[in-house]
Amino acid sequence: MRQIDEQRITAMAPNANAVNNARKISRGNGFIKWERSADDTYYAGQCKGSGSSVYTVSADFIDGSAPLCRCSCPSRQFPCKHGLALLMEMTQDRQWELCEIPEDILSKRAKKEAREAKKEEHGEESFGDGAVRGRETKKVNRTARIKKLNKQLEGLDLAEQMVKELLEAGLGTLKGTSVKVYQDLAKQLGDHYLPGPQRMIQSLALQVQMLEGTGTGGRAASGPVTAGGSATGGSYGAQAAAGGSGDYREAVRILVYLRALIKKSRNYLEEKRKEDRLEDDNSVLYEEMGGIWTLNRLNGLGLKKEDARLVQLSFDVYADMSRREIVDKGWWIDVDSGELSVTFNYRPLKALKYVKAEDTTFQMVKTPVLTYYPGTGNRRIRWESQEFETVTDEIRSTIREYGAASLKTAVKSAKNELKNTMSDGLYGCLIWFDHLGRSKAGAGEGYILVDREGQTIELLNPDGNRHLDRRPGILPDREFCTGQVMFGVLWYDGKRQNICMQPHSIITEKEILRLLY
Repeated sequence: MRQIDEQRITAMAPNANAVNNARKISRGNGFIKWERSADDTYYAGQCKGSGSSVYTVSADFIDGSAPLCRCSCPSRQFPCKHGLALLMEMTQDRQWELCEIPEDILSKRAKKEAREAKKEEHGEESFGDGAVRGRETKKVNRTARIKKLNKQLEGLDLAEQMVKELLEAGLGTLKGTSVKVYQDLAKQLGDHYLPGPQRMIQSLALQVQMLEGTGTGGRAASGPVTAGGSATGGSYGAQAAAGGSGDYREAVRILVYLRALIKKSRNYLEEKRKEDRLEDDNSVLYEEMGGIWTLNRLNGLGLKKEDARLVQLSFDVYADMSRREIVDKGWWIDVDSGELSVTFNYRPLKALKYVKAEDTTFQMVKTPVLTYYPGTGNRRIRWESQEFETVTDEIRSTIREYGAASLKTAVKSAKNELKNTMSDGLYGCLIWFDHLGRSKAGAGEGYILVDREGQTIELLNPDGNRHLDRRPGILPDREFCTGQVMFGVLWYDGKRQNICMQPHSIITEKEILRLLY
């Protein structure tokens, strides 16, 4: 009998509702028949549906790391709740009858094997740097690429003109009918294959609208806004800590980011045109210019690691209205190297029912191939298949060893990334701390982290919606407050003109206590 745990089933689910509905089916005796093959690669069942209908459900384990669920129900989710319920039935004490594997399943297996063999025969081709790509690259349509490149340069001219007008007139003019004009411009940039600048203009309009809605728009500077030292750190998708104070700090920061993005994007495109280099590359600007990264393309560029072990340190779900998407964000540590990375799962608001939602993972993930996105600092990662293992005391001990010995060391590593105009202004790190204490300036509300050398850093949030900085006061045990390792995100607070830290989790020898999950 094949073993499967609920963590693995949950990871396969498209969303939390599918998992809950699957539990109801399993616990409510929704199945009336259970079958499995002698080699344990095929499981099937008959499940009661709505009315008098009965659905045929199966799970194919020919690829042990990624079971394939099939169901005769009309659901558009994959796997559906009946497929997940069948997997949950495998964790129960059911009487499974032996059966032969149906011919249609064997036929589908044969077709899949043929496809894989064809990929191996025609797809592996070496790059100049010795990397191997897993799929044959499509021929570059030079005429179409040149046309797209010229269209993008035209769009950058439109965006640059908008920035110039705002710098001359001041952000106070970005209100009323002006906001509508810039929203229309954002749509035009989408037609020019410029999702990066388009998103930034949408963020700028949303930020100013938010300030206007709170009645603080009248405090906007009416004179010209310089692109110099007015920018603050922090993620462009979130409000700065000072965002609710009535100033335009975050709007100015977005404008500075946009100006830098336009400048670097123009240089990038003009260089490609000058050198007649129309193929894809591993530039961080590729995605901002409308490119779509696939696993095969990233792996072909050598941005991968084999046999990786990952542990999730925090997880969050938030709405990015500039993208019109729900974002699932996870922070992960590579157990073997100590590298901290992030995962992003984007779910369009218009298609939430059909896009799989990610969830908190408390077990260690093992993946045969870990894929990286281009970038610096905490790079984005992806993987296709995974297995789960328990996070042992030994693994937690290994993670703790990667912690920086002092704040000075951690901040030194973060400074270059925080100064980079094109970064999101966030830097994840592990730090050993002596204890957590009260902030004198916080009137009993705030907290500070004190390292082993007596240096301190304020625990603050880069946005006003989360109160992670107050959670050290409600920890279940005081042992979490002394002599442990904290995972947090360093960011620059332009109002205080200091680097602060948002606490995410505390790693002890016995557990990982999450403040964000």
